[in-house]
Amino acid sequence: KWTSLSIVGYIYNSIYINTASMHFQPQNSSHPALAQKGPLPPYKNHTICSHLEPTPDEALEDRALLDAIVWPKPPAPTSLNQTSDPVHSLFAILPSKGGRERRVGDQLEALVQMQDFQGRPKHYGGDFLVARLHSPKLGAGVAGTVVDHLNGSYSALFPLLWEGPAQVTITMVHSSEAVAVLQRLREQRSDRFFFRSLFRSGKLSENTVCNMCLPHNRPQEPLCNYTDLHTGEPWYCMKPKRLSCDTRINHFKGGYKKDLVTNKEALLFQSRVNIKVVIHASGPDRIDLRNRSIEPGPVQYNPSGYYYKGSWRLFDGTPVRQFDAKSITQCLTGKVMNMYGDSTMRQWFEYLRAFVPEFNLRSTSTAGPFMAVDCQHNILLNYRCHNVPIGFPTIIASELRYVANELDRLPGGPNTVVALSLWAHFSPYPVEVYIRRMRHIRRALERLLVRGPGTLVIIRSPNLRALDKEYSLNHSDWFSLQLGRVLRNMFMGLAVVFVDAWEMTLAHHSPHNIHPPPDIIKNTISLILTQVCPAKKS
Repeated sequence: KWTSLSIVGYIYNSIYINTASMHFQPQNSSHPALAQKGPLPPYKNHTICSHLEPTPDEALEDRALLDAIVWPKPPAPTSLNQTSDPVHSLFAILPSKGGRERRVGDQLEALVQMQDFQGRPKHYGGDFLVARLHSPKLGAGVAGTVVDHLNGSYSALFPLLWEGPAQVTITMVHSSEAVAVLQRLREQRSDRFFFRSLFRSGKLSENTVCNMCLPHNRPQEPLCNYTDLHTGEPWYCMKPKRLSCDTRINHFKGGYKKDLVTNKEALLFQSRVNIKVVIHASGPDRIDLRNRSIEPGPVQYNPSGYYYKGSWRLFDGTPVRQFDAKSITQCLTGKVMNMYGDSTMRQWFEYLRAFVPEFNLRSTSTAGPFMAVDCQHNILLNYRCHNVPIGFPTIIASELRYVANELDRLPGGPNTVVALSLWAHFSPYPVEVYIRRMRHIRRALERLLVRGPGTLVIIRSPNLRALDKEYSLNHSDWFSLQLGRVLRNMFMGLAVVFVDAWEMTLAHHSPHNIHPPPDIIKNTISLILTQVCPAKKS
């Protein structure tokens, strides 16, 4: 069994002796560091819509975005025993520099050594780890950043933000070998998730398979082409045998293909074995913090925020206001708030409609659209789901709208708020599909901000979710992590506000869920309303 000193000594030797290829600067986010040295792999456009060639400028941006999320690929294992095992793996908290006691304002570092199922140290990177520092007693928590040294060892970095107890928790979401399988599925089997549409005319009705760019999947059969005329976003359905393409009634999730991994690969996705399993410490996993340091050392990782006494605080010190029913109404008075995206954005609407009466639009499903109106205070809230690919229950075809087109219909201005959350339904597709969709939205936002100065735009990042084998293969947190990185890079420099839902779910004590619990939603709404109605300066 490894001791605290032995794991620290082993990792120090592994990292600092072989510095030629294993020293990396941590990223300024809660994501594992994705940088690697040496030449990048040749650029390949994996999009399933190969006939939609990007312009030279778009291709250049695609390359830069894909390079930013490059992930190390491990050698192919011969058996499960050679893959990363979170139970055999260990971490150790490093002593503070100079041996002095830790204080608020300092940085904590923990070193992780991954081992396989036979207890042998791993010698390459690529494992997907997440980390948090938390205190149940204080209702405190902050997401850490994980740095991959590409030799089987990792550093987890945490800023020390509160006085009192703090505990380190490090979790292996997926082994490096499992991530390699997810990469293959994303690039080669994006058809594993499919949709259907109902066509009806008189007494005749048929439903057929729909997806993106079906001509490349089944070229021998006639198709209905529903490519958007404004954005060029592609969508196709197999043509019904007896009906025309303009008789399409709705859109709904068809399902997903199974048996896409080998029996050996399936062993990499076992709940409570190698999916989201906590890594134990070789020694103490907690510390006790004293008052703020007089001379704090350099902090390499700045989170967007952290929890303290159950409330989310911004790292930069900007106060997050707390809102009750009265102050929510006061804040939203005279405002129009347009919410677009998936069900994680619908949660925002559902929270706010408790304070603003809903206007019944007779929507037939959870897809909406939904509206809430307070005529007395001149408040209007709108929610509309994003267009395909979306796996909601049945959606009327005429209600399918691309977010970019909806944004182009808004006049904008100081009393307009736009909130966006698009990510969960793009997981099965190549990253280029997501890049293309976000590019259309970015261009629409640029036009909106020009014609409507003062429009407040809020963009929500992906969050972590509960995983088992099937969800891992189609909607893993690893897919979400990569989409979140692309999202932030694509909108960098634009006058938008980011809500880091990834950190807000990772730092919280609640189990991961695609739909975060009410406590997190309440903190999120407080955060965005603080942006809508900032505190007046004295």
